[in-house]
Amino acid sequence: MAVVGAGLIGRRHGQAMLSAPGVVLAGIADPDPNSAQIAADFDVPWHAGLDDMIAAGGIDGIILATPNQLHEEGALAAIAAGLPVLVEKPLASDLAAARRMVVAAQRAGVALATGHHRRHNPLVEQAKQLITDGRLGRIVSVHVSAWLSKPDTYFDVDWRRRKGAGPVYLNLIHDIDLMLHLAGPVTQVQAMESNANRGNEVEDTANVLLQFACGALGTMAVSDTVTAPLSWELTAGENPAYPVTGQDCYWIAGTQASLALPSLTLWANPDQRGWWEPISATHLPVEHGDPLPRQLAQFGRVVRGEQAPLVSGEDGLAAMILVDAIKRAAATGERVSLAT
Repeated sequence: MAVVGAGLIGRRHGQAMLSAPGVVLAGIADPDPNSAQIAADFDVPWHAGLDDMIAAGGIDGIILATPNQLHEEGALAAIAAGLPVLVEKPLASDLAAARRMVVAAQRAGVALATGHHRRHNPLVEQAKQLITDGRLGRIVSVHVSAWLSKPDTYFDVDWRRRKGAGPVYLNLIHDIDLMLHLAGPVTQVQAMESNANRGNEVEDTANVLLQFACGALGTMAVSDTVTAPLSWELTAGENPAYPVTGQDCYWIAGTQASLALPSLTLWANPDQRGWWEPISATHLPVEHGDPLPRQLAQFGRVVRGEQAPLVSGEDGLAAMILVDAIKRAAATGERVSLAT
């Protein structure tokens, strides 16, 4: 595998590849000359660009970890070269670009995967199975908190202040993907967003109201300018860079039980339903750990033709469609329909 983009997430992919079975880091491409040292630290070749890397050969698949605005260009180059490509989320910086990427991969018969790595977490797999098995009954309501605090230095990188960035695209899209995975497709969206704290071109806070096709309603709250313990990064323990708060940031409520994540706690009445009845909390056993090596190992099986991507380009496009609807709803103040 080659990693394109030697920023924070690109380096994480390179490190994760050291423990992912069946895959080997074969090179790093990044136009920043300082990234040559990063490649040297990994003891792999460095290239100034993706085209140079493809021309040099010796790679079977590509991990695209460039800024969002460059995803389409990089993915189309990989697809044209016949190389399966895993694109970091979001799939693109706008919906039209995401559609072009998916269509190009379909026409070329080249695997396109989206880097929504949380689906590779064993606790997400177990939550999905609980819902599929009917343990929660009919899903009625879901809630997502994505409250986090990005330091001012994070925005020293210009593209993070521009359209196509912002916590809806960069952070909430992970939560959006998981809600689509766990609760199903969305038919209606309402939203509000604000940039009142930083005044950047992108939002720093947004609230979203969703109606799912199954009839459930959902709320999502995201902000990258608050100090709070309620985001996946601070609750799931996936990445050792973040302190673990021991809180839950997702609630999925059903007629028979409710599920809190990432603690994987199932709340239910032991005997009969009712608000006067005893309620129990079952803490289900689950394996914890970094899902990035699992994502890379699975993508290795995709490259070898053994499996389809766990999170496909089409899945990434579905999340992009919902993000686009959220942005339109926030911009217009109107309810946006996704029924068609």
